[in-house]
Amino acid sequence: MLLLLLLAATAPAKHEWLGPEMPLPLSVRTPQDLEFKSVAERQYLIFNLLVNGKTAWDAGDYATAAARWESLLSLPGLDEDMAKVVKPFAEQARAKAGNAAAAEPSPAPSPAQPPVERKPRRREAAAVTVEGTVSGGGAAGPGGAVVTLKRTDGPMPAMQPAKKVVAQKNKTFVPRVLAVSVGSSVVFRNEDAINHNVFSLQPHFDTGLYGAGGEKEETFDKPGVVQLLCNIHASMIGYVVVVDTPYFAQADASGAFSIKGVQPGEYDVEAWHENASQPTRQKLTVGKDGAKLTLTVAGDKQPPAYPPDKYGKPRQTQLGY
Repeated sequence: MLLLLLLAATAPAKHEWLGPEMPLPLSVRTPQDLEFKSVAERQYLIFNLLVNGKTAWDAGDYATAAARWESLLSLPGLDEDMAKVVKPFAEQARAKAGNAAAAEPSPAPSPAQPPVERKPRRREAAAVTVEGTVSGGGAAGPGGAVVTLKRTDGPMPAMQPAKKVVAQKNKTFVPRVLAVSVGSSVVFRNEDAINHNVFSLQPHFDTGLYGAGGEKEETFDKPGVVQLLCNIHASMIGYVVVVDTPYFAQADASGAFSIKGVQPGEYDVEAWHENASQPTRQKLTVGKDGAKLTLTVAGDKQPPAYPPDKYGKPRQTQLGY
């Protein structure tokens, strides 16, 4: 707006750029072209009314100046800062002109399409950090707890799927618990000198048998907890926790966690742990300085005494293998 006023004040006496011709000679071949033309014509109209009014004012033609600026102020969705500057000039011009008509008819160019109203873009608050500690978890302790935040008073950023690795090492899953966002893939990498066959019953997947150095990849496109088992080694149990929020973290062995990049707002908090029969849930208000959480998870759930094979049948733990 200041740039337009500066142009009006410093422009030479000859004003070819003040022509009122509409519509603008812009080609329209696509819907995007049409939208572009509509926006351009609205801005062109605003510019002409603004500067024509100032040119008439400087020439002492107050009736024309008042007519131009009153037309400008009547446009829907006019920028508030522009209206604030123009309105006093329009009122003074009208007072000086009285009810006199403009020296020439007020140009009334109209875009080919209705003006596009643009709502002011809401300024997002700076992202902050939510941190805290988890306690409980029974004999296993709080490590591996998955903490998620879901906003209840506004939108959240899109999730970013990733590719992660779960190794089979010393007949264990490493890490034992892995949290990923929906759409992520997990590579199951055999780092033992023996064969493995990773599977899950719900949702169902089966890597089949593969040997040392082998890899199998699975994509998880639905939220939920996936229990990992090995069809050869019944003692192997792990978890992939698939979350449907970009705000999540896993607690370390001491229970500490940190979630960065969180927008201030109202959130539902959930903490999942493999030894808890139910997640821990609570509400949280995240302010402009972030938030701190203290969560406790239960330890009332134990692994199955006879883990099922990939056909869903129970089996005893194989000792010494």
